[in-house]
Amino acid sequence: MTSAFSFEAGLGLSALRGATLAEVDAAAALQYRTDRKYLVPLDQARAFVHLLADRHHVLDLTGRRTTSYLSTYFDTEQLASWHAHVQGRRRRWKVRTRLYAEDGLCRVEVKTKDGRGATVKHALRVAAAAYGALGLEAGAFVDEVLGRSGIPVTAAELSPAAEIRYVRAALADLGHGTRVTLDGALTCHHGDRTAALDAGHVLVETKGGVRLASADRMLLRLGARPMSLSKYIVGQSLLTRGLPDNDVRRLARTHFSAQTSTEPLFERISAA
Repeated sequence: MTSAFSFEAGLGLSALRGATLAEVDAAAALQYRTDRKYLVPLDQARAFVHLLADRHHVLDLTGRRTTSYLSTYFDTEQLASWHAHVQGRRRRWKVRTRLYAEDGLCRVEVKTKDGRGATVKHALRVAAAAYGALGLEAGAFVDEVLGRSGIPVTAAELSPAAEIRYVRAALADLGHGTRVTLDGALTCHHGDRTAALDAGHVLVETKGGVRLASADRMLLRLGARPMSLSKYIVGQSLLTRGLPDNDVRRLARTHFSAQTSTEPLFERISAA
């Protein structure tokens, strides 16, 4: 698996100016945003980072320019969230707990889509020990957000459905309030099965307004094309037996490898 250090070096992040978390949050804390995703070869991602260097800063946390993420996604027994996304329903949603491993920070996040297709994300900070579960406070938060969005699902109906792990570098255009993330060492875990993105590819996400940002235009010039690729949807599609075949699964098979693990999911979560 790609280490955080080799991922940072492979992307050439040392060429970028650093920015503090406060600076990145102030410029790019987009609660209402449009996300675009691109799956690109590592050498293309490095060229992309080089092109961004004159306008973008990289999040630098006392010398560390990548962060290890662990995300546990919650779904109903019938996988209502997964089905809503695969079927392209207007009222799509996701619920997860996310742990920033090196920093010991944890958040409960609820993502929904508005009528124009833009992502709306709501977050609640909780104790790191709460990662992988929805306690009373988190459950009330989830119920409030989903209820306000007209989604007829409650926290009581949700249970852990998959865990996603990856290493992320976050870049921001401090002057225009747009952000780019680059994810590597991506693995999806469900039960005793694991799927991993091949080490030669990077998942790039641009986060900004409805119009294409400069980062999107650069990716297009490099030959990349936006695609619909959700980490949770990919994980469930590849690792849960009996789900209907879909375009996401067929796409993911070309870049992901799956295997059976001897380590249970919840032992991995509690050890993180």
